[in-house]
Amino acid sequence: MTTPAPPRWDRKMQQRLARGEEAALGELYDRYASMVHNLAYRVLDDDEAADQITREVFGYVWENPDDYDPKHSSLRSWLAALTQRQSVHRLRQYASRGHSTSDEVEARVREANTAARADFIVTSMPAPLRDALELAYRERLDYRDAAAGLGVSADESRRRLRLGLQLLSTAMEPGEVRQARLPAAAPDHRGQP
Repeated sequence: MTTPAPPRWDRKMQQRLARGEEAALGELYDRYASMVHNLAYRVLDDDEAADQITREVFGYVWENPDDYDPKHSSLRSWLAALTQRQSVHRLRQYASRGHSTSDEVEARVREANTAARADFIVTSMPAPLRDALELAYRERLDYRDAAAGLGVSADESRRRLRLGLQLLSTAMEPGEVRQARLPAAAPDHRGQP
């Protein structure tokens, strides 16, 4: 996963693109193409469509470099927003052609938005929190085992995991948080909910 670029890099890249430097587009592509493709794939669940969105996003950047304003967001965030909009537009086109129902489309859009927010949060959080979450998630370690891997106390590991999870929880919409916290009603001993 790439880390967010410093604002200075973003400004210089925008200026180079505005001057028409092809090498700048290549650098931008090398840095962010996988992010753009992955975001498009999350929405569309189609590799060829994600490839097409990736080409469209970088084509748009090449033709409209002045649309990006470094004062308002990072270049990474702007590219993610372009990708999300284009992917959602394509998904809704598919729905209008009868490939999906509008409810299915909107559910996929919500899921993709949540995933994009979670991705941004993880890549933006401080490295100690990200490292703790990665050990817990990828390696399936509890906080004590993660502490050993991080070289910190169990209390510090638990604190990092808690903070990281609190940050990640902000990726969910308020309604999604309620659904995630409320388990389905379990039947009582007579088999009634």
